[in-house]
Order: sequence, then C-alpha cells, then structure tokens
Amino acid sequence: MKAAQLTKYNKKTPQILISNASLPPFGSDDLLIEIKAAGVNPLDNLIAHGDLKLVTPYKLPQILGNEFVGLVQQAGKNVTKFKVGDRVYGRNPVNNIGAFAEELVVNQSAVAHVPEYLTDQEAASVPLTALTAIQALELLQAQPGQTLFISGGTGSFGAMAIPIAVAKGLKVITSGSPQKQQYVEQLGVSKFIDYTKEDYTKVLSGIDLVIDTLGGTELIEQMAILRPHGKLVSLRGIPNKEFAKRMKMSKFKQGLFSIASRSIEKEAAKKKIDYQFLFVTANGQQLADASQVLVKNQIHPAVGKIFSLNEVSQAMEKVQQGHNKGKIIIDMSKK
Repeated sequence: MKAAQLTKYNKKTPQILISNASLPPFGSDDLLIEIKAAGVNPLDNLIAHGDLKLVTPYKLPQILGNEFVGLVQQAGKNVTKFKVGDRVYGRNPVNNIGAFAEELVVNQSAVAHVPEYLTDQEAASVPLTALTAIQALELLQAQPGQTLFISGGTGSFGAMAIPIAVAKGLKVITSGSPQKQQYVEQLGVSKFIDYTKEDYTKVLSGIDLVIDTLGGTELIEQMAILRPHGKLVSLRGIPNKEFAKRMKMSKFKQGLFSIASRSIEKEAAKKKIDYQFLFVTANGQQLADASQVLVKNQIHPAVGKIFSLNEVSQAMEKVQQGHNKGKIIIDMSKK
C-alpha cells in the first residue's frame, strides 16, 4: 500500500517519503480499513519535528497520521460490532498511528460508526477534537451545573467541546472571534466574550473548570479566573508528573516531567488550582458517545483545504502556518 512515512525527524523540514509500506500483522480483534480521508493536525507536526519523542518514541520509518475515516475491508474473528462495508472513524492508538496511508490495521476498540449525515471529509475532522473534549471533561470530573470556560472556543475544538459539555449539563462560557458568536451561541454557549473588545480575565471570576487551548502565558491567566480548588486541563501546556503516570511512563520520565512542569505546578498550588495536561488517546466507545451529540445537533465540522496523499508535507506545512478556516484533510481519492 502507498503511505506517507517519516524517515527523519527535523524541527524545520522533516523528511517524509511517499512510498509502499507493509501492513502490521492482523489479529482476531482487528479491522482492516480502507482509508477514505484523514485529518491533519498540529500533533502530526509535533511528531515529525521530534517534539514528542519523550512521550511517544517512534522507530523510523513511521507512517504518519492520527485520525481517519474509512471502510471496513476485513474483520477479525472476535469482532462483533463491525462488519465488512461499515464506514468507521477513529483516533489512532498512540502505538499504532498511520492514517496517512491507503489502508490501516487497527483494534476494534479504537473506532466507531460514522454518523450517516457526515461526508468523509467532515468525518475525518471529528475524532481527535471530539475525544479531546470528552477526555478533558472526564479529567476535570465535570458535574452538571458547573461553569466551564473554554479559551478560544470558536475554532474546531469548540465546535465539538461546547455541545458535548452542554449535553453533560455544564454552563459553558467561551472567548473568541466575533464572527463566530452566533454559531457558538447556537451550540449552547451561555456567555460569549469577544476577544477584540473584552479581556476575559477582567470579566470572569469564580469559574469551576477551564479547558485551556492556548497555552503559554494564557495558561497562568486562566488560573486567575478559577475559584479556589477549581480545575484546569491544558491542551497546550507542559506535561506534568500526573500525565506521565496516566500514560504509564517510567519513573525516570515521571521525574523529568515533574521537573519540566515545576513552575506551572508551583503557580497552581499557590492559587489552589488542580492542573492537568491532556494527551488524547484512542477510545471507540467515547467516540460513539460523541457521535450521538453530533447527530442530535447536526453539527457539520468546518473543512479547510484538501490535499492528496502525495501532498502530505504541504498539508502539514499548511497546518503549521495556522489561520485555517477548517480542518486540513488528506483525501485518498484526490490525485
């Protein structure tokens, strides 16, 4: 099969080769999937640049790609929920990435059926953001009636996280672009902060929960709006020891992340805040739960520029540049 393989890590110009590759062994709990489309994410660049070698060390060459939609071509003897011909999507397991390829072998536990109303390109935009939203709320131990602030919630993550949070009974506040105010309010936002006119740190206080999508100095700013013993999950901050424990890393790596996150942990302790870092993992059941929210709200993810498999490097560069109006997609039918 043809695949986009990372052959050399590099901060600026990682070497990615489009070539023939072999599939891994097929097990009794596995599905063989013909990939129709794959989402391109900042995560793909982090992997190719070598920024995540401490978290997920891959042996090169490594097929890239972390989320996909496709058709089941073969089902293992223990597979009960899926059959040949089913359209499925998922986030690749951390130890089995490889969505930028014509085919994929993946454990059945990582995938879910695709809502019928979604196109393949739309469906390829869903798994990472939907699972991130669900797992962030789980890590926050979110309870109905609590107030949740999502920074920069007018992007693709907010489009998934807001309706999921509302479905769980949370009061959602977000900041972002004024052009998207009406859209996020339709998704269920109870308060919108136009970042061009207002500073959320000046108008918010006593918040129960925060999902940080910005990182950097904004992470500390968001701690200030939380009530004492409030909780913050960051998607862009620094991994900490608790993260390393959840990922079942060695004591050595736990120690390294403890040192790396010391300044943030110190600030969180001073403000009596619970700080966590999230690295989203594969979970087919959670994705199936998110699919129900998508269907109920008839959410159509924003799709950006479409690239072919031969153009993976260009697609990743486009993601790196930012300011995209929708998810960058690799469409396997595009020549």
